[in-house]
Amino acid sequence: MLSDFRLLATGQTLSWIGNGFQTVALAVAVVRAGGGAGDLGLVMACSVTAILACSLFGGVWADRLQPQRVMVASDLVRLAAAALMAALFFGDAYHLPLLCLLAAVSSGAGSFFNPAMTALRPLIIPVGRRQQANATLSMLQTGSSVIGPALGGVTVAAFGAPAGFTVNAASFLASMAACLLLRARATRGPRSSMLSELGAGWREVSSRDWLLGGMAGATLYHVANGVILVLVQVIAIERLGGASSAGFIAAAEGLGGTIGAAAALRFKPRHLLRAGWLTLLLMPLWALAYVWPAELLAVLLGAVVGYAGLIFFDVAWETALQDQIPQSSLGRVSSWDQLTSYLAMPLGNALAGPLSARYGTSPVLTAAAAVLFVAALSQLLIPGSRRLTRATSTTAAPTPPPELVEATGN
Repeated sequence: MLSDFRLLATGQTLSWIGNGFQTVALAVAVVRAGGGAGDLGLVMACSVTAILACSLFGGVWADRLQPQRVMVASDLVRLAAAALMAALFFGDAYHLPLLCLLAAVSSGAGSFFNPAMTALRPLIIPVGRRQQANATLSMLQTGSSVIGPALGGVTVAAFGAPAGFTVNAASFLASMAACLLLRARATRGPRSSMLSELGAGWREVSSRDWLLGGMAGATLYHVANGVILVLVQVIAIERLGGASSAGFIAAAEGLGGTIGAAAALRFKPRHLLRAGWLTLLLMPLWALAYVWPAELLAVLLGAVVGYAGLIFFDVAWETALQDQIPQSSLGRVSSWDQLTSYLAMPLGNALAGPLSARYGTSPVLTAAAAVLFVAALSQLLIPGSRRLTRATSTTAAPTPPPELVEATGN
């Protein structure tokens, strides 16, 4: 099991770093080709639309097939898309519709990979070590989100955007190779119709108060956070020192995430989910630092504290899913969870401009921070969120209710 986890962690770290190269390469390629913000926004919108369209289907296939097969297929598609992007800009043949298509294909394939990876984890991580493993992956992902764009910026500046896309394609090849070497196997039963299996996944969600309430709270949270993420970028550029300040803030967020993951490695509260919701209450401090005292040092401290709480919560949430959801349904439940996040965030992004224009940036940020606080605090009113205990090596794995077994054929 542990050798499989090391393979997964290595492949994913390389893939996460590669994604940072593509983020930089895409922005530089579009702008230098004369596309501007409008074209870049359209490409990003196509990516989000593909995620929304594919998420639930990705969850079904993650539960139908061996998870690593889905992951390999996803990596293969994303490798091809990244390679074609490199070829597109290497030849100076800027073609916006084709770029939008490639971005959508890549993001859609990623929507199949993520539920499959979630479904795979319980197969390769012993029950008693899930929290540590999730914290380790969160730490690696957080570090990659800082290292990837930094290395990507240097590479793209030196060799051009096609080099960034090429590195990302190579990272998918590394991830695919790691997945092919995984030995874990899931038990899969007969299939039913797509709608039936989607419905069975939703019943897994709705039958647990902590899960249904958590997804509702996360939806509200992501709307508010979508507003915040737009406004704080504007404030950082216009009032806190420009691009260099934005870079320092991103680094502070990465540092906070690393601290949160390290805390999750060390501390193992029995009521892990309750502890996670409590640490998420730190995130409003990050948003409010832009309002008062609105100084760079305060924002940096707020970013460290807030993101430490966010990543600790992420570890707690992922561990709760793996502990409490039958492995045969975990991909579908994960896809429902992913869908609510991607529905809510763009809505918040779209609301940021009109709300700030009407009411002012500081009042909107304050209100959004209050929504973050309420979204997290409200979960402590749900009995399941308060009482859910962390599984141990002696805890029996949960089994699906009989009606779900009948619906999925598992």
